[in-house]
Amino acid sequence: MPLNEVKVPMKEYSREEVKKHCNQQDCWIIIDRQVYDVTQYLAEHPGGVDVILEYGGRDATAAFLQKGHSADAEEILSSYLIGSLRT
Repeated sequence: MPLNEVKVPMKEYSREEVKKHCNQQDCWIIIDRQVYDVTQYLAEHPGGVDVILEYGGRDATAAFLQKGHSADAEEILSSYLIGSLRT
């Protein structure tokens, strides 16, 4: 099987673990049960750092969907995916 077809299981995180990552030096968010480490993206976000920090360590699904992000924004977000939310 080619390496680009190897499926690596995604790491799972609890809500308690995600809650620990809620500041400008270490910021994770949850969107649609997926966990993203957006720390490196904070300064690049067109809406500013505070918009994302408000949801640091929490579920940002409603805010992300309400804003109506572009396909480009979704692609950028996907590059910060680190795992999924444990059920």
